[in-house]
Amino acid sequence: MEESSKITIKSIAREAGVSIGTVSNVLNGTGRVAEDTILKVKKVAEALKYTPNSSARNLRAQKSHLIALIVPFLEKSTIHDSPFYWELATSIEAGARDHNLHVLLTGLDKDQDVSFVRDRNLDGVIVIGTSDESPLVAQLKGYGVPFVVLDSYLSDPEVFQVHLDDRMGGYVGAKHLIDLGHRRIAFITDLLLDRGLNYKRWLGYKTALEEHQIEYDPNLIIESGLTFDGGYHAAQQIFQKDGDVTAVFVLSDVTAIGLIKGLTELGYSVPGTISVLGFDDIRYTEYSSPPLTTINQNIIDKGQRAVRLLLDQIEGVPPIQKNIVLPITLKVRQSTARNL
Repeated sequence: MEESSKITIKSIAREAGVSIGTVSNVLNGTGRVAEDTILKVKKVAEALKYTPNSSARNLRAQKSHLIALIVPFLEKSTIHDSPFYWELATSIEAGARDHNLHVLLTGLDKDQDVSFVRDRNLDGVIVIGTSDESPLVAQLKGYGVPFVVLDSYLSDPEVFQVHLDDRMGGYVGAKHLIDLGHRRIAFITDLLLDRGLNYKRWLGYKTALEEHQIEYDPNLIIESGLTFDGGYHAAQQIFQKDGDVTAVFVLSDVTAIGLIKGLTELGYSVPGTISVLGFDDIRYTEYSSPPLTTINQNIIDKGQRAVRLLLDQIEGVPPIQKNIVLPITLKVRQSTARNL
């Protein structure tokens, strides 16, 4: 048996053989839970001597002026190496600072809980990239802490969310390449998880192909880590997959820049031999060689919208909307050209 000071709702869920969400619903009197399950959870909680740390409700009244920015299920080095995450974190920090809030940036391993949110009495949390299957949302609900989720497609309508029109981004990017005369368009992505943002962008890419009577070829889908190295090594895979590829749509500017370096070292010219299109429009794109055509998202606006949604929850302001979808635009530079 664990020491009582270390007992969390995760501990109760494990002992009772139920989900963290179920424990949260039982302890908070929310949701629909079978009577026998309620009795079992309460019995386990009592046996483990579970008590909310210093009474969460009382702690809520004592503002810490701290919020957390969490990137779950990624190695911390990925956060440090990604200009996109740093630009987003910078925008969130700036928005928070304007309201006398400080930001803790943390990566979260898959099996790690978020008890630090409760223990440090954080005023709120912003999460980048999670899913319905993750226990993270249930834990945050259990702690009663305000939170906002970025770049995710959660089915719970009560969760505050901010994301792009990702499907439109995939469609506009693919259509740009098609309009330049490209028909064999490779697509570099991370894992295509159902309801994930990469999946939404892939759907847009696929729709653009279908509208122009271009046969979808799964062999042109390359799953790669969305990093500089991932793009660099993907260069060798493209022509191994299909020697007729004339354009590549990459779901990350960082990966696209790595890809261009890899293609150049293999003797291919961008955009002379092959066009490359990225996604995000981070600051590096206009300084890459050649400057990168990309799908632009307003990273600063995204971060500050998330902060505003979080502040409204903290301050008890009724939300106008809980799910904000931000627009995308195409930024044409020199990495794409007409297929001759």
